[in-house]
Amino acid sequence: MTAFRFIHAADIHLDSPLRGLDQYEGAPVEALREATREALGNLVDLAIDREVDFVLIAGDLYDGAWKDYNTGLFFARQMARLAGHDIRVYLIQGNHDAENKMTRRLEWPGNVTSFSTKAPESHAVSGLEVVIHGQGFATQAVTDDLAANYPPAEPGAFNIGMLHTSVDGREGHDSYAPTTLARLREHGYDYWALGHIHQRECLHDAEPAIHFPGNIQGRHIRETGAKGCLVVEVDNARAVTVEFVPLDVVRWAEVEVDCSDADTLEDCLDAVGAALESAQSSADGRLLAARVVPTGASPAYGLLAAHPEQLRQDVRARALECGGEGIWLEKVKNRTEPPAESQPDLDGPLAEILAIASEWQESDAALAEISEPIASMLGKVPVELRPDAKALLEDPDSRAALIDSARALVLARLGMAEES
Repeated sequence: MTAFRFIHAADIHLDSPLRGLDQYEGAPVEALREATREALGNLVDLAIDREVDFVLIAGDLYDGAWKDYNTGLFFARQMARLAGHDIRVYLIQGNHDAENKMTRRLEWPGNVTSFSTKAPESHAVSGLEVVIHGQGFATQAVTDDLAANYPPAEPGAFNIGMLHTSVDGREGHDSYAPTTLARLREHGYDYWALGHIHQRECLHDAEPAIHFPGNIQGRHIRETGAKGCLVVEVDNARAVTVEFVPLDVVRWAEVEVDCSDADTLEDCLDAVGAALESAQSSADGRLLAARVVPTGASPAYGLLAAHPEQLRQDVRARALECGGEGIWLEKVKNRTEPPAESQPDLDGPLAEILAIASEWQESDAALAEISEPIASMLGKVPVELRPDAKALLEDPDSRAALIDSARALVLARLGMAEES
């Protein structure tokens, strides 16, 4: 068997709208909006540099219906670059770019093969002993096990299955085209190229190799870490080697900062600076979009929790000092706690107040219960000083921050935290 090489990518979400960026002060909007395009360009560069034989895109090439034709034209230009190097592309549609969701269309470039959405199809790769099997989504909410109807492996060929799916269920992802690892293994294929789950994961390392590559560009703080594609090498003996290659141009990171030894705000900021420098170094020159999370039982707890806006602005200043325009602070989420020895043995009304605050912190249902009182209080604040009540009440992090600030003030009144 002739050795060959291919790229397995998925969940490109080209021109994803990145909603809500206008809520973030100083957000690098243009850099974030162009990130999916640049990441796709990086994928094409990689395919050309590595001289791959073909590229697989396992669903969600697009984020949904195009705003205009420029999205499709950009993809066509990138595919034309691959065509110039005789690199073919095979793709399936996923829940975001399901056939019935795409209101605008362009003819696929000649080197692109899109699998049917009506039934599984098999395509032999010209010049190689490779057969690719796949089926795309006709509608967004595909709840059938598409893999159940995939054909058996073609004898003598290296068989690849492409599927956009939530194998055995995945927390945080809709259960589309649900199937099981056992179902995939029983087909007798050599490699399964999966999509839909944005976190890279190896489900089975050999005979068959079954992989989620993750998406190629993180789009928000829930998509942290390196994002990219898999370069798959198959040797003459059909042995499979899989290499992850980053493609992202913006690196999202939740930067935890241990403030256990911090006695002052300045101590905390020094720890923040060191943590941000480390995170930026790990981003390898990419724009770092960071959420800073101070943690630990800290003597400075009261200062941090009682003055959240001061903390946020000080952390922003420290981020600029450490990384300049190379770091964008998405949010500061204070998770420090008062040291155990600083908490007196309380009883009576004060103990009850603190217990209620703790319950609100730990329970989403309890947090939801206080939305109406918060809205009522905000209604009494002068308009020019009033925050966006809707955004505040719909964001659990914001509600939790309010409670944390209130708790810190109670502790400060008790002499457990020094106000400044």
